[in-house]
Amino acid sequence: MRDQPGFDQLPSRDPERLLEGLDPEQREVATSLLGPVAVIAGAGTGKTRAITHRIAYGVATGAFAPTAVLAVTFTTRAAGELRSRLRALGVPAVAARTFHSAALRQAQYFWPRARGGELPPVHANKLPIVAEAASRLRISTDTAVLRDLSAEISWAKVSNVSPESYASLAGSMGRELASVDAASVARVLSGYEDAKRARGVIDFDDILLCAASLLADHPEIAAQVRGSYRHLVVDEYQDASPLQEALLKLWLGTGREICVVGDPAQTIHSFAGARADYLTGFERRYPGAAVLRLHRDYRSTPQVVGAANALLTRAPRSAGLEPVRLTAQRPPGPEVAYAGAPDEAAEAAAVADWLAGLRDRGTDPREMAVLFRINAQSPAFEAALADRGLPYVVRGAERFYDRAEVRRALHAVAAHTADPDRDAVDELVVVLESTGWSTEPPAGSGAVRERWESLAALKSVAEDLTRADPTVGFAEVAAELARRAAEQHAPVAHGVTVGTIHAAKGLEWDAVAVVGVHEGTLPFVLATTPAEVAEERRLLYVALTRAREHLRVSWSAGPRSRRPSRFLDGLRPAEPEQAAGGRTRQRRARTSALAASCRSCGESLASAAERKLGRHEACPSTYDEDTLERLREWRRGRAAEQKLPAYCVFTDATLIAIAEARPADDAQLLRLPGLGRSKLEKYGAEVLEIMNA
Repeated sequence: MRDQPGFDQLPSRDPERLLEGLDPEQREVATSLLGPVAVIAGAGTGKTRAITHRIAYGVATGAFAPTAVLAVTFTTRAAGELRSRLRALGVPAVAARTFHSAALRQAQYFWPRARGGELPPVHANKLPIVAEAASRLRISTDTAVLRDLSAEISWAKVSNVSPESYASLAGSMGRELASVDAASVARVLSGYEDAKRARGVIDFDDILLCAASLLADHPEIAAQVRGSYRHLVVDEYQDASPLQEALLKLWLGTGREICVVGDPAQTIHSFAGARADYLTGFERRYPGAAVLRLHRDYRSTPQVVGAANALLTRAPRSAGLEPVRLTAQRPPGPEVAYAGAPDEAAEAAAVADWLAGLRDRGTDPREMAVLFRINAQSPAFEAALADRGLPYVVRGAERFYDRAEVRRALHAVAAHTADPDRDAVDELVVVLESTGWSTEPPAGSGAVRERWESLAALKSVAEDLTRADPTVGFAEVAAELARRAAEQHAPVAHGVTVGTIHAAKGLEWDAVAVVGVHEGTLPFVLATTPAEVAEERRLLYVALTRAREHLRVSWSAGPRSRRPSRFLDGLRPAEPEQAAGGRTRQRRARTSALAASCRSCGESLASAAERKLGRHEACPSTYDEDTLERLREWRRGRAAEQKLPAYCVFTDATLIAIAEARPADDAQLLRLPGLGRSKLEKYGAEVLEIMNA
């Protein structure tokens, strides 16, 4: 989103000034202040920009009191981004939190009044308690099994499935563990709750349950919360679970002042309980709601946007994606690269060579990423990057500032007394070395390397600050690190980011390699139902839309001759096929010599009308309405003079094409479909007079 004009405006109390720099769709979001509002925001379209300007505009116009707004999202990083944007727009008093943070504050405040004691402490790691419950039931306590059981416990809670009903519902809801049968999972669920009660603790998911129970069981508490927060804003609403939706309803009560933002095409957490139908069915649940769509993609080139659009338009209708057709706003870039390899090692080597080439041509390794479906794919790519001297960092699910080495380092930074004779970066290195870090990275990969990369990322913050202002001292660096930790604003990786597609959601890079895009991996072998396969397609869509400029999609055949993913059919170039007589010829897609690309989304155009327009009829137009109306008025007059139907002068498609292209001379007119030499001689001068008026 950094390429959109006017990004990060100065704070302003002038309502109209807050709208400057917003595109027409973002402006509509920002000024739609009353009643239920749903914003369907495609990847890279500036949803955070739109909703933060909506909040700021509402405050500036007096429609919102800043302390009466609660903005919630799903990750601490996203919540920190909301707070940072709102502060820059002059409304720091708005509460912007994760669901769990907002719920925890409410539960801690109201629990003593309702239950006569403090809220039980939150147990950070549920695995030991899961292991205790499984052991008592003589179920395997292997780490992989415990992780499966832990995930299933979370799913059951956020989906409002009780231990008693789990076994009967698991099959119909597509829940099946290879390691444990449904009846045994149900027993572990019950045993886990017993073990938790015995310890006097709650877990992360219980935070939402506790807040919901307080509001549902105590009308006076619900009324107080609703009186405090009269305007709700929900980011990434496609990720809402049944429990989060229930909590939202309790926060809202009978009110209708709610704005939700999301993209059904980026629903990739259904396995964890996310329900995109809350977003897609918003208008049915809130009759009269405004449903707005953001389609202008400021992140990616037309080539990347074209690939992403094509991926979704080829999805079966039953997949229910209801995607936004993105319209690229950036200048053209390199074509998307598609490449196969005989095995994973060869694929990893080719990817590393591609990234090394980009580095040599000026792309910062911190602006590169390698994305895959599962963590088991990581080692081959880590090794290939290391072989070519490319620094990299493995991105895991753990939050950056929750890592033990980062907590220790920040504590040491806060306690350190700086030497005035050393610059800020050198001073920070001294602190990091006191925690066991060294300036030279360890050999190989694994946990030791990941810890080193975490602390190197802290050093990169100091380097960026001193690069922008050489006079920055250690105190300013320490304050910035503390601020970022409070807002969960993780530093950019000190090298190529290597991680799963799930972990990459919400991020972006200049260059992205999406790897292992073959059958059995993407879609994953366990995705068997239409809904599961549709989610795998959305996962690839998320991966493609992380790239700003350079995008490479690859797969490997392996020992079982895997074929490229079915999702790439129609996207990747045709493969050579053997012709009669042993000659190789190129398999050609069914197309025509008149095939062209849509100026909005980059995909091919099929019909004559679309080729005249230069875009799909469903894609957003770019013409000026007044210009088009003048052309239509002129056409009516000429058709009446010649006693011809209007379309014999020019069709509607040709008029729209003229209005969009805004030709300045005969040569530019001739390049438009539907306007040959004969019509140029008849009408060209008159059309150009209208266009130049």
